[in-house]
Amino acid sequence: MPSVIAAIDQGTTSTRCLLFDHAGQVLGIAQREHRQIYPQAGWVEHDAVEIWECTQDVIQEVLQKKRLSPSDIIAVGITNQRETTLVWNRESGEPYCHAIVWQDTRTKDLCDQLAADGSIDRFRDKVGLPLSTYFSGPKIQWMLDNIPGLRADAERGEAIFGNIDSWLIWWLTGGPGCGSHVTDVTNASRTMLMNLTTLDWDMDILKVFGIPHQMLPRITPSSDPQSWGATTSDGPFGVRIPVCGNLGDQQAALLGQACFDPGEAKNTYGTGCFMLLNTGVQPIHSHHGLLTTLAYQLHSAPAVYALEGSIAIAGALVQWLRDNLGLIRTSRDIETLALSVPDSGGIYIVPAFSGLFAPYWRTDARGVIVGLTRYVTAGHLARATLEATAYQTLEVLDAMQKDSGITLSSLKVDGGMVSNEYLMQFQADLLNVPVIRPKVTETTALGAAYAAGLAVNFWNDLRELRANWQMDKSWTPGMPEVTRDRLIHGWQKAVARTLDWVD
Repeated sequence: MPSVIAAIDQGTTSTRCLLFDHAGQVLGIAQREHRQIYPQAGWVEHDAVEIWECTQDVIQEVLQKKRLSPSDIIAVGITNQRETTLVWNRESGEPYCHAIVWQDTRTKDLCDQLAADGSIDRFRDKVGLPLSTYFSGPKIQWMLDNIPGLRADAERGEAIFGNIDSWLIWWLTGGPGCGSHVTDVTNASRTMLMNLTTLDWDMDILKVFGIPHQMLPRITPSSDPQSWGATTSDGPFGVRIPVCGNLGDQQAALLGQACFDPGEAKNTYGTGCFMLLNTGVQPIHSHHGLLTTLAYQLHSAPAVYALEGSIAIAGALVQWLRDNLGLIRTSRDIETLALSVPDSGGIYIVPAFSGLFAPYWRTDARGVIVGLTRYVTAGHLARATLEATAYQTLEVLDAMQKDSGITLSSLKVDGGMVSNEYLMQFQADLLNVPVIRPKVTETTALGAAYAAGLAVNFWNDLRELRANWQMDKSWTPGMPEVTRDRLIHGWQKAVARTLDWVD
C-alpha cells in the first residue's frame, strides 16, 4: 500500500481514525462512541480517559482492518471538538475531573458577572468572541474555583489545561514526562484567552479570569513539522510518526473543503451546525453576532482568519427526536418520516436547549415547539426538526453577508446531515443559492490530514489540495419568493417566543 496520512477526528459523540491517500480519498476508517455524561440540568461532561482509550482502539482497529504497517503512515493530524475543557496532572496524566463539554452551561452566572463590568462584548476586540458559556476560559475559571487543590497545583505548574487536541497530542507524544503540551492557533482562538493580533495568550485577560499562565499549552501553527514531536514506540501506532497537523473541527472542515480564498465558505452539519467564511489575513470584527476566529496557519505563512456562525443544536435535535421522544429508530429514518407529509403543518421547532448561539447569543432562551394543532403528526415534527437547521443556517448567512459585504454565490456543505436530500433542497430554497456537496464528505478529518501532509511535503501546496476537491451533487433553489418570505417570517416569530425564558 502507498504511503498514507492518518487523521484522528475526536468529536462530541465519537472518536475516529481515518487514513487518506494522496488524492484525498478515504482508505480506511474506524470509529468508537463515548459516553455523554449529564450530572445535572445544563451540565455536559466527557470522560477524557475514555476518549484516550477510544483513540487507541480506533488507531489499532483501522491498521488491522486495512492490514497496514504503521511504517506506511508518514504523518498524523488531529482534529477535535473545540472548547471542551480539560485539566490534568502533568506528572500522573490523571484528569482532575471530567472534561466540561462545549455545550455545558454551568458557567452562565460567571459569564453574567464578567459581563456586568462591561458587556458580553467586553473582550471581543481582543479575542473576537462574546462572553458565553460556550468557550473554554470561563470553564477553566470554574474548575479553578470549584475543584479543591486545583488552583494551587496550577500555580505550581503541576495542573495543565488543554482542549481535547492538547490531551491527545500529549499522550500520543509520550504522556507523563515527555508529552508535548501544545495547541494550535485555531483551538486557542476558542478559549477567549488568545489575542487575535499577537496569536499568544493575553496576560490582561488571564488576570481577569484568574488563570495561571503556566497551566496553558504553547500555541503553534496548525501545520508545523517542528512543533510537537512524534508518536512513541510504546503507543498505539507502535513506531515514531510525526504528529504535525492540528485544527479545531470546523476549521479543519474549511481546509478540507479547499476554502483557501477570502469569500469562500462552508457549512458543517453535525451535532451543531457551523458556517465559516474565509476572510483572509486580516480579522474582521463582527457587528451582527458572529465570531471572529482563526481559520488556519500553515507553518511560517501568515495566519488566515474567518467569520463563524455557531449553532448549538443541529444533528443533536435529530438525536433528541430519536432518543428522548422515540419517534424514529435510527437517525437515518427521519427523512422517510419527514417525507410522509407535504409540509411541516405550520409548526416550528427552535432548539434552544442551551440558549441561542449565533447570531443572538442569548443564554436566557430555551427551546420551543410552536404552532401545534390536533392536525400535527410525527411526520410534521420530523419535518420541522430538519427545517430548524436550515432556518438557523439562513440567519447565520444573513449576518455573515452583512459583516463581510460578500454575497455568497453558493455554499459548500459537509457533515453527517448532508446525506439528507430533503434538508439539502430545503436549505438551497431558503438561502436562494446552490448548495454543493463534495464527493469526499469526510472534510473535517481530511482537513487534519491536509495540515499534517503539508508539514511533511506529502502535498506541496494548496493548489494540489484544491485539485483534489470534486463535487458530488448540488441542489438548486426553486422555492417561490412569497413562500420563502412567509416561512422565514414564521421562524422569526418562533425565535421570539424562546427569549427571556430563564430569569
